Amino acid sequence: MAALSDICTVSTIQAALPANDFIPGITFDASSVTAATVYNSSVSSNNYPDATIDYCNVTFAYSHAGLNDKVQVQYWLPATFSNRYLTTGGFGYAINSASSNLPEAIIYNAVGGATDGGFGGFDVQFDAVFPLTNGTANLPALYSFAYESLHELTVFGKEFARSVYGVTNGTKIYSYYHSCSEGGREGWSQVQRYGDQFDGVVVGAPAFRFSFQQLNHLYMNFVEQTLNYYPPSCELDAIINATIAACDPLDGKADGVVSRSDLCKLDFNLTSLIGTPYSCAASGGTTTVLKRQSMNSSSTPAQNGTITAEGINVVQTTLDGLHDTNGNALYFSYQPGADLSQDGATAYDSTTGEWGISISSFGTEFYQRFLQLVDADTLSSIEGYTYDTLRDWMIQGWYEYEDTLHTTNPDLTQFLNGGGKILHYHGEQDPSIPTASSVRYHESVRQIMYPGLSFNESTSKLAEWYKLYLVPGAAHCGPNSQEPNGPWCQTTLAVMIDWVENSNAPDTLNATYTAGDYIGQSAEICQWPLRPMWSNNGTTMNCEYDQRSLDSWFYDFTAGLKLPLY
Repeated sequence: MAALSDICTVSTIQAALPANDFIPGITFDASSVTAATVYNSSVSSNNYPDATIDYCNVTFAYSHAGLNDKVQVQYWLPATFSNRYLTTGGFGYAINSASSNLPEAIIYNAVGGATDGGFGGFDVQFDAVFPLTNGTANLPALYSFAYESLHELTVFGKEFARSVYGVTNGTKIYSYYHSCSEGGREGWSQVQRYGDQFDGVVVGAPAFRFSFQQLNHLYMNFVEQTLNYYPPSCELDAIINATIAACDPLDGKADGVVSRSDLCKLDFNLTSLIGTPYSCAASGGTTTVLKRQSMNSSSTPAQNGTITAEGINVVQTTLDGLHDTNGNALYFSYQPGADLSQDGATAYDSTTGEWGISISSFGTEFYQRFLQLVDADTLSSIEGYTYDTLRDWMIQGWYEYEDTLHTTNPDLTQFLNGGGKILHYHGEQDPSIPTASSVRYHESVRQIMYPGLSFNESTSKLAEWYKLYLVPGAAHCGPNSQEPNGPWCQTTLAVMIDWVENSNAPDTLNATYTAGDYIGQSAEICQWPLRPMWSNNGTTMNCEYDQRSLDSWFYDFTAGLKLPLY
C-alpha cells in the first residue's frame, strides 16, 4: 500500500476522481481538488475512543447539469485502508459535522465522507439557504438536505476509495453510515430509499417525522401559556432532579441513573413532590448551544420556595404529550427524568419580579422558515395560539414535507434484500427527540415486515438485521450530565463492523462509562424489547421481558390522524 504522503497529492486525487459520466448529469471540477496530510492529530468524542490519527484531508466540488450549483465534498483518507467506507451526517439543520464525525472513519481504517449539500461551505447550514427568498422555497436545497447529497456522497465515496487505494473491482469495499439526531434522520433517508447502498447503518435518536419533532419543541411553551404558569428555573430543575432520584432505584440499582423510564411513568406520581423545598443561588445570563437548539437564559435572582401544584401540572401535562383542545391525543413527549428545561425554559423579568415565557427558537424556526417561508428564526409571541394551532402546524408540515424531510416508511424490504444491518440507539432521557419515537418506529417496521408472525417470532426475525437499544439515563446523542453514572455506546461502529464483516451479531450493545463513579468501565445495553433490571443488590444486570412496561410505550392517538406516529 502506498504511503499517505504519496496518496495525498492533488495530482493523485485528481486522477482518482470518478468519471464525469459516473452519474449522468454530474460534472466533477478537478481544479477544485485540495489535499493535505495531517499527522498526530488527537481526537476525542463520546462516539469513538480517544485516538491519535494520521490522515489525508481531501476536498473537491461537483455540479449538476442545469442547476449552476457547486456541491463540495470532503473525504478523509487513512494511512491504512481496510476496504471500508463511512458516510457521516449532521445535526440540527447542518448536513455534516465533519471534524467531529470523520475521525471515526480513520480510527477504523475507513475512508470517511462529509458533504456541504451545495449550501456554500461546510460550515453553512441548510436553514441559511431556505427559503430562497420570502415566499419561495429553495427546492434544490430541500432535496439536497433531505437525501440527495448524502446519496451522492456515498456513491462517489465508495468509487473514490476504490480508485485511490487501487482496489480491484472484484474486491468488496464495505460501506457504513453513522450519525445521530438530524444525522439519524439522514441515515434513515438512505435506508428507506437506497436499499443496497450500505452494509451497516448506525443511527441515533433520529428525527423521523420531521415537522412533528421540530414543532414539538414548542409544546411546553404552549402548556405554560395554556395553564398560565411559568415555572421558575429552580422549581423546574427541582422537579426533574427529584424525578430522577425517585425513579433511579426502580431498576434495582441506586446509581443516579433512570434506566427504566417506563416504570417511572407507570409507578411514580409527580404530585408526591408538591411541597418539596428548593433553593438556587443567583446566576448571570448564559447561552447554551445544544445539538438541536441554542437556548438563552436571562439572569436570575436567588430562588427559594417549594414545588407547587402548578409546576407539577405543567410538567405532567408536558409528559402526557400534545392533546388537542378536546383532549384527543396527537403526539407523545419525552420520558420522565428528561431535562425539560431545554424546551420549557422561562425568563425572569427583573422589573416585575415575575417569570414568563421563553419561546423555543428551534420550534419557531421551523414554523417561520418551512411553513411560512419567511427568512426568520423566532416568534415574538404565541399569544392566542392553542394546542389545536400546534396540531395544525404539525400536520401542515407533514403534508408539505412527507416526501423529503420525513423519513417514515416502515417497509424496509429493499434494504433487507440488500443484506444490510442496522444498529439503532436512543437515550432514555433524551430531551430533544422523544425516545418513544424510536420505539414506535421499530415496532412499525416489525409489524409491516412480519405481519403474519407472533410478537416474539417477528421480533426475533427483525433482530436478525435491525436492532434497537435504549441507552439508560442518556440524553440527546450523548451522556447526560444530570445522570453522569449512565453508560454511553462509544464503540457502536466497531460492533457494526464486527457484525457485518465477521457475522458476530450483538445481543447486548457494548457501552462505556465516560464519567461518574464508574468512568472507564464497560457496560452492556439491553436489546429492545428487553429491559434492564438489576439483582443481587445492584451487582447483576439482567435483560428482562416486562409486558406491563412494554405496553406503556404504546397508546392510541385519537386526534383523527390516519397514520402511524413516531
